[in-house]
Amino acid sequence: MIDTRVQRTGRWLLIAFYALAGLGHLYFTQAMVRIVPAWVPQPRLVVLVTGLCELAGAAALVFPRWRKSAGWALAAYALCVWPANVQHAINDLSHGNGLPIWYHVPRLALQPLIIWWALWASGAVRVRRAP
Repeated sequence: MIDTRVQRTGRWLLIAFYALAGLGHLYFTQAMVRIVPAWVPQPRLVVLVTGLCELAGAAALVFPRWRKSAGWALAAYALCVWPANVQHAINDLSHGNGLPIWYHVPRLALQPLIIWWALWASGAVRVRRAP
């Protein structure tokens, strides 16, 4: 795999993104618990574990041996937390006292991009250029 400067930069930005998100889950646990869908058992534990998973994924991206696995895991993670993001939007928009629609629509729409970003920056998938 050819690791371009753009891809390396994207990977380090992804590392920072997930490291900050992981710390956010550990620091703002109660706020995160409020957006966990009701069907998820033990929401506080889930928030703490997901924060640790984000930190582990960010750390694994640093090492070539673990990079592709981390990319797949972080992509799957981004897909799995999508319901919490939807629940957060529903909570805020239905009660009218949370974050506005202009926050939630881009956040939900960008989730596929975050999934692709994890796969691309980790080298788990290759983007072919047209000849």
